[in-house]
Amino acid sequence: MKELGFVEPMSRAKIKVKCILMDLDGTIFDSRRAYLEAAKRAFAATGAETFDVTLVTEIPKRLEQNLPIDDLLHGIETKKFLDVYLETYYSTTADKAKPFQNVEETLRNLVRKAKLALITRRHVPCKEVIQELEKFHLAQHFQQVITALDTRNPKPSPEALIKCLQKLKCEASSCLIVGDSVVDVRAGKSAGMKTVAVLSGIYSREELKRENPDLILESINQLPDFVE
Repeated sequence: MKELGFVEPMSRAKIKVKCILMDLDGTIFDSRRAYLEAAKRAFAATGAETFDVTLVTEIPKRLEQNLPIDDLLHGIETKKFLDVYLETYYSTTADKAKPFQNVEETLRNLVRKAKLALITRRHVPCKEVIQELEKFHLAQHFQQVITALDTRNPKPSPEALIKCLQKLKCEASSCLIVGDSVVDVRAGKSAGMKTVAVLSGIYSREELKRENPDLILESINQLPDFVE
């Protein structure tokens, strides 16, 4: 049987949901240029003439899982590196990140099926994310937007998800979270939600599969076919 994105063989019955919580970078927005630019500037600012290109994805993976990166920097002062890295990443995503192709149409289809909300680990005010969404005519689809500044503990903690569900007046068992990261899956499972992982970000299928999400898809654009 041809693989359609499932982690394991399962029924083709659609997932019934009332609310869909979405990650931003790597799920709705293509932020890969921001990761590259952040690594380039941070290594240059700390005196490194070259760096291993695999660090472009390894560093953000470590950071969002709250894992140390000292061993990746080979003697570079971590705080100085992160100051440049994070400032560059946030400024670049705000300025240059764009939605993946056909995302607007996907959101229009999904909003007919469920309430939509956005949860991001970006340490920026909610209004900045909303303004960014408005540039691409996407903001109107989301009833809630929560950033890392709105909670004490960002994903993989379920805190932001639970807060969002309370605002939406939805039970976790009738909701799902979709994201490109292992922390999205972990947060969703901790909150008691269905979990959908997408391969449009920096994690491989194998890395996401180890988290045992309910579904793995190539991109969020496939999601309308799997929910009702």
